[in-house]
Amino acid sequence: MEVVKPFVKWAGGKGSLLPQLNKFYPLELKNETIDKYVEPFVGGGAVLINILQKYKVKEAYAFDINIDLINCYNIIKVNVDKLIKELSKKETQFLKLNLEERKKYFYDIRKEYNSYRIKENEQNIKRAVEFIFLNRTCFNGLYRVNKSGDFNVPFGRYKNPTICDADNLRNLSHLIKNVLFQYGDYKKSEKYIDNNTFVYFDPPYRPLSTTSAFTSYTKEDFNDENQEELADYFKRLDKKNAKLMLSNSNPKNTDEDDNFFEDIYNGFYINEIFVKRMINANENGRGEISELLITNYFDS
Repeated sequence: MEVVKPFVKWAGGKGSLLPQLNKFYPLELKNETIDKYVEPFVGGGAVLINILQKYKVKEAYAFDINIDLINCYNIIKVNVDKLIKELSKKETQFLKLNLEERKKYFYDIRKEYNSYRIKENEQNIKRAVEFIFLNRTCFNGLYRVNKSGDFNVPFGRYKNPTICDADNLRNLSHLIKNVLFQYGDYKKSEKYIDNNTFVYFDPPYRPLSTTSAFTSYTKEDFNDENQEELADYFKRLDKKNAKLMLSNSNPKNTDEDDNFFEDIYNGFYINEIFVKRMINANENGRGEISELLITNYFDS
């Protein structure tokens, strides 16, 4: 089977980090079977997709507070052919246009997308098509909303964007056919987690500076108090003897004396991995920095 990729571009996506993350998966996974895998912040799904391709997973559960993202996963899972048909139409229409016409087309779709909302458990193909179209044609492939929940990323000037990757969507549909995707807060995952579960957390990162904050995947922010609540949840799951792995920023990139994560994850293993900063207006700020990978197990 071909290598399956995330269907969206996602700020903070873990695709480039997979070789490093793989080294920190629990040793138990070396037998190539996972009883239960849970992602409370699924986002673009790079780690979920990696896990599903590498291991035989008996049960998998994925959650996100972005209702439109979860709608997309569920549409890809159960109605991928209709999605491809509608998305292909958009791609054909868009690619025929000149730059100014494309710009108008993009803003018309964005206006339509922002004019309505979907309900929990609703599966809406039109919404999924608009979501993927906007993601593939907006500036830098960002997904960002304002306080009203409106998508507000501007038009991106791509020459020939791939809007409908039909083969990848079909392969992804097959791969996630047994995953339960649910809209909701990360705490919704608790009832699915026991001592046979591997949990990977990829929450909105704590910003390294006041200008680098990018937590607007939904209209709610994720502040230090939320990070502390997540650490309490991590500790609660640790008592269930689940295997836990969590990614976050490393404050020491900008402040050597900032022990925020050492304090709230005291007693757990805090590992450092190195990444290239991808989202920065200043090209000089796109060098290698470190991130934290926190686990409740030690595997060498």
